[in-house]
Amino acid sequence: MFDTIKTIQSAETSVKKLILTKKDAVAETVLYRYPTYEKRTVICCSTQSGCPVGCRFCGAGDFFVRSFSAEEVVAQVDAAIAESGTSAAKMDRLQIMFMSMGEPLLNWNGLSGACETLCEKYPNAALLISTIAPRVNFDRLNELSARIRQIGLQFSIHKSTDVERDALIPFKSKLTLTEIAETGTAWHQTTGRKPFFNYCAGDDNSSAEDADRLTALFDPAIWECTVSVICERNEGLPARNEHQEGLARDFSGLMLDRGFNVRVFDPAGQDDIGGGCGQLWFVQGWMQNNPDKARPSCGNGMPKVHVPSAA
Repeated sequence: MFDTIKTIQSAETSVKKLILTKKDAVAETVLYRYPTYEKRTVICCSTQSGCPVGCRFCGAGDFFVRSFSAEEVVAQVDAAIAESGTSAAKMDRLQIMFMSMGEPLLNWNGLSGACETLCEKYPNAALLISTIAPRVNFDRLNELSARIRQIGLQFSIHKSTDVERDALIPFKSKLTLTEIAETGTAWHQTTGRKPFFNYCAGDDNSSAEDADRLTALFDPAIWECTVSVICERNEGLPARNEHQEGLARDFSGLMLDRGFNVRVFDPAGQDDIGGGCGQLWFVQGWMQNNPDKARPSCGNGMPKVHVPSAA
């Protein structure tokens, strides 16, 4: 399915990255174990090569190559499970997340086809779709999620106002925060499951006022909250530090105080293999070496978001 698969082991031994390439595309898949593959395995796979959305914190945010077929998405998962050396049937918890690279809902055929195959191939797997909420037909997502009980849904929010979010995510045809809240509530009513919103806590978006705005939008009785540590998108710069980790912990406390069930996501491998969301160092290198295959996204040429140094 892919011409080459290169595995890169992080010094943090709980995480590996797989770089899967073809003549016309590149994918990155991240493989985590917590603390063993038998206990809990997490796979973050790509639904597109590059991304058309242009998020300013993402290493793939400047260029888009193409969407992956369902077979290409499934091949990433198969390769990661093979790399683990553990049968999926022996994994107590197996989580497959469509969140490494690409906007899943802008590749409906690839996403839905992969979900259909993966739920049959790995019946013990939880499938999580992570999206910035482009303006697409959410009715078909609701139908798929109601039929495949393994599917979970997460919205990447990251800012508590639409003005700030528009600057971070320049893709214009996306839902507003109010519309996301309504759409997630409808998904909850259809499936009976709680959606997540994901929020990268930084110096400029982690105040009590931010927490209050989010709580006014997202009902803690319906929504789960994920607070993520920001990663640096460029190789060679410190990916995270105690200051950033402290911001995530402190903001998660604010959300807990407001009644949310909160998880903090601080992935391993950020500093040496780009294991964090949006880092995608190897994809950036492939695009530089294949300029004829990567066309500019809506974010191309816009200022990049860099993580400030610790105080």
